[in-house]
Amino acid sequence: MRALEGLKVIDLTRVLAGPYCTMILGDLGADVIKIEGPGGTDETREWGPPFAGDQSAYYLTANRNKRAMTLNLKKPEAWEIVRTMVKTADVIIQNFKTGTMEKWGLGYDVLQALNPRLVYCSISGFGQDGPYKDLPGYDYIVQAMGGMMSITGSEETGPMKVGVAIADLATGLYCTIAILAALQERERSGQGQHIDISLLDSQISLLANVASNYLISGQIPKRYGNQHPNIVPYQTFQACDGEMVVAVGNDRQFQKLCQVIGKPELAEAPDFVTNSARLSNREQLIELIQAEFGRKTCKEWQQVLNEAGIPNGPIHNMEQLFNDPHVAAREMKVEVTHPTAGQIPLVGSPIKLSRSPVEIRRHPPVPGEHTKEILMEYGFRIEQIDDWAARNII
Repeated sequence: MRALEGLKVIDLTRVLAGPYCTMILGDLGADVIKIEGPGGTDETREWGPPFAGDQSAYYLTANRNKRAMTLNLKKPEAWEIVRTMVKTADVIIQNFKTGTMEKWGLGYDVLQALNPRLVYCSISGFGQDGPYKDLPGYDYIVQAMGGMMSITGSEETGPMKVGVAIADLATGLYCTIAILAALQERERSGQGQHIDISLLDSQISLLANVASNYLISGQIPKRYGNQHPNIVPYQTFQACDGEMVVAVGNDRQFQKLCQVIGKPELAEAPDFVTNSARLSNREQLIELIQAEFGRKTCKEWQQVLNEAGIPNGPIHNMEQLFNDPHVAAREMKVEVTHPTAGQIPLVGSPIKLSRSPVEIRRHPPVPGEHTKEILMEYGFRIEQIDDWAARNII
């Protein structure tokens, strides 16, 4: 049996944060119903190239293990369909602009009255309250406002965004955690609740130790590029044929590194003997280590560093990553058959459960692929469904 089998999720989200959350729930076995406007209104369907057949790679990222139906939420009849579906749902998740669901008569108070056990998750850029609650929220803007860009890159590059939509992805993960927590609490109370997750809050939480450093010291963090603000040496080094990462996390590992590079005296030098000392003398130490790294290839260094128990790794591009035998062994690339795109590769799930493993049961759906099937499950007659289709309600 799948971990979340029997859980019914109504997904009124689009783009990345919400769909990423509902994909995880679907991967774990929930019945996720993705609702879009007629023709498909998730913007990511058009975010290409690349495309697999007529499906954008971006859309395929976060929409497997869902059924798809279309509803024109500008029509009152569609609102009534949602209210009918909610009566037997466990979770509804939405990322419309703050106040939109209330305008449609689909706010938390209305739906909770229809189903007191409903877990209602709202995603927005800045939350359901506060001065910015009505502003549109985009990952890039939130990376800027949420401090991430100020600590990413180097002093030479200036502020840089992270290479993926990290605020969106973090929001999707926090939504998943919050939904599972609310469902667990419901087992005790018998009641659902409203979840308010924002991109900005999620982004701020990811600042982790860097935010803590500032809150404790009052010092505004610098951009360290590929270096670490608290640990030295913990960065990239240039071998004779390319760059690699070395991550020395404690004094014992530093002593071993000094031996490996043929400079054991560095481990005893007062300027480098502790991590605090190494932080104070970062530039001098890195110059000495880098001079030695240029004498061997990345693979040669990886071998001797691994033998010494010093954390290190290559800097993979996507081709190298997905050709890595360990990545293959962990099933982080999977193949799915799609009705219009054929056989498509997707990123696998990192969740490994021993008794109820993740299973990709459904391809990322085409718009409205399951509309009639779903509506008939809720007791609507085929004549009524056909009438709604003719009037652009579904």
